[in-house]
Amino acid sequence: MSKPKDHHVIVTLVRGYEFVAEFPDSPGSSAILLDEPQPLSGNRAPNAAALLGAAVGDCLATSLTSCLRKSCATVEGMTATVVTHVERNEAGKFRISGIDVELVPQVAGDAPTSLGRYESLLEDFCIVTESVRRGVPVSVSVKAREAQMAG
Repeated sequence: MSKPKDHHVIVTLVRGYEFVAEFPDSPGSSAILLDEPQPLSGNRAPNAAALLGAAVGDCLATSLTSCLRKSCATVEGMTATVVTHVERNEAGKFRISGIDVELVPQVAGDAPTSLGRYESLLEDFCIVTESVRRGVPVSVSVKAREAQMAG
């Protein structure tokens, strides 16, 4: 079994309900602005639900690209269109009720005739999709920030 790999993200409040997510494990990577839709905020950037959908779409697109390349197909492009559904639950709280992903690979003339056989393979290799499906345990702690000492 391989050693666990952690991914770190630092999410910092900018103003209102806008946050910036930074990825210290990926030096030189761009920060991502996050914002909530109206009326809570200005909808200037995707919110967390959209970002989760993007993560699922990216992971599935990466997995399909890998499967196709391992079967010696020439992948010239890949598009994942993702719809993240948000609805109220029984208690009236908004929750993600589902994520629909459509993958459209652009494969050169040596393309496999049927992409159906790749569906079960790509989902088996997609870390994010299978983790979301199974319900990833989330541990939360809230800590008071210590006052800065003048000096």
